[in-house]
Amino acid sequence: MDIARSKKKRRKKYKGLLFLIFIIFTVLLIRQYYKNGLMAVAAENPTDINIQIPAGSSSSKIATILKEKGLIKNELIFKIAVKNKDADGSLKAGSYTLNTGMNIYKLIDELSKGGKNDNVIKFTIPEGYEIRQIADSLAEKGIVDKDRFLELASDKKNFQDKFPILKELEDGQGLEGFLYPSTYEIYVDTTEEDIIGKMISQFIMIYENDIEPNREGVDLSLNEIVTLASIIEREGKLDEERELISAVFHNRLKLQMPLQSCATVQYILGERKEVLSKKDTKIESDFNTYIHQGLPPAPIASPGKESLIAAVKPADVDYMFFRTKEDGTGGHTFSRTYEEHLNANPNK
Repeated sequence: MDIARSKKKRRKKYKGLLFLIFIIFTVLLIRQYYKNGLMAVAAENPTDINIQIPAGSSSSKIATILKEKGLIKNELIFKIAVKNKDADGSLKAGSYTLNTGMNIYKLIDELSKGGKNDNVIKFTIPEGYEIRQIADSLAEKGIVDKDRFLELASDKKNFQDKFPILKELEDGQGLEGFLYPSTYEIYVDTTEEDIIGKMISQFIMIYENDIEPNREGVDLSLNEIVTLASIIEREGKLDEERELISAVFHNRLKLQMPLQSCATVQYILGERKEVLSKKDTKIESDFNTYIHQGLPPAPIASPGKESLIAAVKPADVDYMFFRTKEDGTGGHTFSRTYEEHLNANPNK
């Protein structure tokens, strides 16, 4: 009786041990299977694959897309990995170029960054661009109809109802200088009106935050501030010199001296000549600051933030002249008198 009971206990222990071994083996097998499923599909010979993740896609939907494209081995393992990384709500729609050399965690990282939206276009307008250059650039990219863009930007009345600040400008004045240079993102079907409006909005934001609070003590209208800023933008290459260049022009305005800005003549010529001829400086135009005192009637380009700030915050110096150095830095030599200006060594 005792022997039978003992044998029965041994059989139970043996079965329990076998079951435990089975469980351990199964866990190790599942763990290895999961680990293998996390690995890249083709780490040694990766292939780029373009995919599109539709807006509103769940992690399950994304897993299906990745599996169909051959980027993952197992959909369930992908979904578990997403939960483990707490990335369930972080995967973004868009166009992606992924490759079969990426493991699942790398794929999750890429999908969390966000892909390219084929409905969105990004473009950059450099500081110092004129409206015609802006129109050319956008037209070359197929973003606008050049003639339509230029027509709309040629008269502030087309936008002054939406942007009342433009009512401070002269009747018939265009938007030169008021289309803020920056990087923009727009939808592919955005109209010329909306693009111009977006650029004006950006100008107004910069103006209200950084320029208007500093206008006290500066006896210049909105148009004059932007006009001066546009000249500073075209004359200056280094941000640290913009306030000095501004000071030279402010000092000349106070003494009713011609500004003699090469940039204003270049604007008339429509080209960037390195050296102006005497004939160039005698061109009859309201924009020619060699023959007319004061500021031109309107801006000559789109100034950036630093130039706009410099226009209302000139350096406290008595410089009256500046000339470009010939050392390749884009810097200038500043002088107080004409004699100093003539004798200035451009290489210092």
